[in-house]
Amino acid sequence: MKRIFFLTGALLLIVSGGNAEAFVGRNSLIKNVIVRKKLSVRAVNNGDQPSVEDVPRGGGLSSLKKQPDPLPTMTDYRKFALPCLALWVAGPLLSLIDTSFVGLSGDASMSATQVAALGPATTFIDGATYLFAFLNVASTNLYSSARAQHGEESDPAESVVRTAARVAILSGIGLMILLQKFSRPLLALYIGHEAADQPNLLNWATDYVKIRAFSMPTSLLLGVLQACLLGAKDSVTPLIAVAYSTVINIFGDYICVTKLGMGLRGAAIATTLAQWASTLALLGPARKKLVRDHNLGLMTNKHKKIKAEGAVTGRSFLAFAAPVLTLILGKLAAFGFMTHSAAGLPGQPTTLASHQIILSIFFFISPFLEVISQTAQTFLPPFFSPVREHVNAMKNKDASYDVETDVVAKKWLDTALIVSTRLLGIGIVVASFIATLVSFIPAFFGNFITSDTIVQEAVKPLAKYLWAGAFLTAPVAVSEGVLLARRELPFLASVYVISTIVLPFALLEIKKQSGHVSQIWGCFAAFQLFRATLFAGRIWGGTVVKAIRGKLGQSKQVATDSMTK
Repeated sequence: MKRIFFLTGALLLIVSGGNAEAFVGRNSLIKNVIVRKKLSVRAVNNGDQPSVEDVPRGGGLSSLKKQPDPLPTMTDYRKFALPCLALWVAGPLLSLIDTSFVGLSGDASMSATQVAALGPATTFIDGATYLFAFLNVASTNLYSSARAQHGEESDPAESVVRTAARVAILSGIGLMILLQKFSRPLLALYIGHEAADQPNLLNWATDYVKIRAFSMPTSLLLGVLQACLLGAKDSVTPLIAVAYSTVINIFGDYICVTKLGMGLRGAAIATTLAQWASTLALLGPARKKLVRDHNLGLMTNKHKKIKAEGAVTGRSFLAFAAPVLTLILGKLAAFGFMTHSAAGLPGQPTTLASHQIILSIFFFISPFLEVISQTAQTFLPPFFSPVREHVNAMKNKDASYDVETDVVAKKWLDTALIVSTRLLGIGIVVASFIATLVSFIPAFFGNFITSDTIVQEAVKPLAKYLWAGAFLTAPVAVSEGVLLARRELPFLASVYVISTIVLPFALLEIKKQSGHVSQIWGCFAAFQLFRATLFAGRIWGGTVVKAIRGKLGQSKQVATDSMTK
């Protein structure tokens, strides 16, 4: 418990510098201390000196190649990103399908009220699921590391799968019980008393959340199984679950919402069935590919008796995953306060319905840009890790070592910067196209997502803010992926803490002044710009400043030469 408090405090308080030495040094400090303690214990127990294999990587020997690995190609990016995109888009797609079916079914007034209820309900459910996304991040990293260190078919690798599955199931059961018992008061607090007083709005939102809550254990299990398969570089098998969930959800909504007239409750039932089916569809292939005895250890504890070297326990798994939770909480807080403030504005239920439509569209397109962040986290470590270890080794050998004068290290860092810049370029191109395309929906084609003409008019002014928020997601997502690959969690966490403190005050002030929903989305665009500026500045700021100084130096030199002539 003390370790978790220590890590959390470090994430919230530490903001380090942006030069290459700080990037390399701070990430290895704790690791070197831990490894050195482990070596001292081994030396005392064995009565001799640690072997070469026991020396911490980068602790005294440098094996950095003179030439970095070849740059990834567009084909490499495409083969990785497209399957991941399908996984990222699956969750928001289910909520968007529900919104569309509910919005286009029934009479106009009932449609608007139920779509308004879907706003806090889907945000609440998707947020609860996204809150546990740190389990997926930990699963991918720990499983891929165990495979690399101990082999594809090894006890440590399989221990990651079983531990992740058990943690996911237990977390899902706890979340399901929490939502079943406290969803109504939490939703009432979430949307505010103004929206809660609207006829049936709170009742429908509560019904939706309680029905969807039954899928939480299987949803979290599905997430970690997909993450482990990605860690095994299998991006095709997880698509089975996406196909099942999408098809069943569409047919379920058509039957329950359109044919049976069950409205919002029918949409929740269809989505829950889709998530159950997708988990069952993936369970068999995952057991065959990830564990040798085809047993995930969900119903038995026999594998807990195996104490293989390098095995991952529940405590170590959660300790690894904990820092990522800070970033996720920051994002959830932003969208949560946006919906809470929109629910408190005048003009209900039209105001909240228009906010829900824009929010659903944004959530749907976000994976197209977030997948580039995942791509950065996958392709950049092979360039960052070797040079980090090299610099650590050189510093241990010579305290006066300066990475800026190391030609080989600079070559690796420059190559990593090239990969980062290319990913940023890809992200901006993709964002320009997608942001423009989706902003046309509220601006010109509102009838595609709601039959209420009043809501159709209400979403038109929000199109420009949707475009700005979507476009700025590209530099935010790519930069965040690069910083995660560089292990700059303290900096990321500090930015999210600051923005999470500032943004709610602005949103609550809009609510207090009975402002317009467009002001809420204007605040979100500013929030995106704030993060994009800080994240991108952290990565490319030093390079830009050096380039400007170089240009100014050249200009001064030219001016001096002309004067002397």
